[in-house]
Amino acid sequence: MGGGELKYDMSQNAYIKLVLHALKHKSSAVNGVLIGRSTDDVVEIVDSVPLFHNHLGVLPPLEISLIMIEEYYSAQGLGIVGYFHANERFDDGELLNLAKNIADHIYRYFPRAAILLLDNKKIEALPKEKDRSPVMQLYTRDASKNWKLTGSDGGSRLVLKEPAANIVLLDFISSQKWQDVIDFDDHLDDITKDWLNPDLFK
Repeated sequence: MGGGELKYDMSQNAYIKLVLHALKHKSSAVNGVLIGRSTDDVVEIVDSVPLFHNHLGVLPPLEISLIMIEEYYSAQGLGIVGYFHANERFDDGELLNLAKNIADHIYRYFPRAAILLLDNKKIEALPKEKDRSPVMQLYTRDASKNWKLTGSDGGSRLVLKEPAANIVLLDFISSQKWQDVIDFDDHLDDITKDWLNPDLFK
């Protein structure tokens, strides 16, 4: 890994799906995984899978979901490249141990894994700010294996592939598209609900 040059390139759909998942379950913590591939100095995040809004730290559902996700995406040459987390409380910007533990698990299989932590204040400011930067904070593991917020030190950076992603996100929020997001909690309750969310962007 080049000296802190690693970049995380995130597709618009992967990004929007996770934010909508968090908005659907505003009063609870939610999580998800990032799907992609890695090249020399870029981790490409091409998709995301919303995981849970009830059973965030419960191992059996988590393990089942990760196995199913790996099986599905590995056929496309893709894998799990990171973890997404949104805290329960709106004003909570801390990276919790639960998030770190799940991310540590992913890191064992993919040593460039990152954590994206939702920044609620940035979401709230979106309509006013017209900001093009992601409404998430990027954490990567440093040499001492601690998860560290990146970006301000010129280290690993999160970049949205489509510059207008936040404008599209606002459209989706105003049309309450978040109601359509299905996560693994929904799927495990009713297996006819598709965790791949094939119709979300139609």
